This record gives sequence, C-alpha cells and structure tokens, in this order.
Amino acid sequence: MTDTPNIPDALLPAIDHAALLSPQRSTHAPRILILYGSLRPRSFSRLAAEEGARILTRLGAEVRFYNPSGLPLVDDGADASHPKVRELRELVAWSEGMVWSSPERHGAMTGVMKTQVDWIPLSDGAVRPTQGKTLAVMQVSGGSQSFNAVNQMRILGRWMRMLTIPNQASIPKAFQEFDEAGRMRPSPLYDRVVDVMEELVKFTLLLRDSAGYVVDRYSERKETAAELAARVNLSAAL
Repeated sequence: MTDTPNIPDALLPAIDHAALLSPQRSTHAPRILILYGSLRPRSFSRLAAEEGARILTRLGAEVRFYNPSGLPLVDDGADASHPKVRELRELVAWSEGMVWSSPERHGAMTGVMKTQVDWIPLSDGAVRPTQGKTLAVMQVSGGSQSFNAVNQMRILGRWMRMLTIPNQASIPKAFQEFDEAGRMRPSPLYDRVVDVMEELVKFTLLLRDSAGYVVDRYSERKETAAELAARVNLSAAL
C-alpha cells in the first residue's frame, strides 16, 4: 500500500522527527495578542479578555492588547498605511498566539471583531502573518449560553491557517458574571477561562518553534517546485 507514483519522492520525504519534536527551543516569554469585539465603555468581551490576560501573565506570557477604536472598515477607502491598520499588523507579526474575545450579536460575532480579522492579510509578501500561530476563542452573551460566535471564530482561525486550541469559553448572561470593578466573579465559567488560557500557553510553547515545519504543505512545495522549473526552463530558452 505504499505505491504512490503521482507523488515525487523529493516533495514528500519522511517525517523529520527532530524538526517536529526536538527543535531548538526559544526561551523568551510566549507572545500573546488579544483582540476583543466591542467598543462599549463596559465591554464584557474586553473584561473577559482582561481576565484572560491576567491569567496568561501569571503563566509567564507577555500579553499585548489591540484597541479597535478608530479602525476603519476594510472597504471604506483606507489601506494598509492607515495607522490603526499598521498597528494591528505589527502586533500580529509580533505575536506567537492570539485570543479572540467577541460578544455574540444577532447570532454571530460582532462587526468590530470581524473587521479586525479582515484587516489581517493571509499573506504579506513571502510572509503569512497568522500561519502556525495558536488561537484561543471566547464569547460573551447577554442571554443564555451560545456557541455561535466561537464557532464562527474557529472557522476564521482555520481560514487564517492558525492552530486553534480545542478548549473555548462561552459566558452567558455576562452582566451577572462581572462585579462593579470589572472583575469576573468566581464560578465554573471563570474556571473555564482559566482552562483556556492555560491550554493556550501550553500549545504555544509546544508549537511555536516547530510551527514552520508543522504547517509546511506538500501541495505548496509542489507548486513552488513547478514555478522554479518554469523559471529555469524559461532562462534556458533565452
């Protein structure tokens, strides 16, 4: 059952166990970027994200937030030179993992959340800014528990070639879960946020140094080889 004549041997070598399991390990703190999906003064998605940031920091991560206020719509005449777009893309390039925290509105993530993701390119020259980075997703709801927003964000994470961790957090009736100071009250819902952040740090540490190898694809190696052959053949014909 090993006869695969359509696959060139050079493009599908044996799995490199050392590259996958024993890469040169980085020693700096895991770099986590947090995006949230509401601009309200008392934004529960931001408050949930801030709780996550406290846990991440306790676990040894370096955490940065992006404030989406002032970020233009993608098709509203702005381009990558806009200061808010540049800031977002620089933070994405800096990060090794992300947390996306959105309210659920009309059964979906918010436009604020989606606009941030839409401004992150799939490719920037030879660099794919999100490929191989880890992702954790959370949502807050005003009513009963739902998973529409986290499910949508999982789809986006896959589309952005991110490695979305299995765990996630959904906080129903969020107005009951935070005190006047904006801190999340102790509960099983809070415990789930702790679970998500702990898992994110673990996956980020496991994957960040081998991410380039993990996401290296046969189809892309094949396409690159074909482009190289075409250039060589063109040069030889001149």
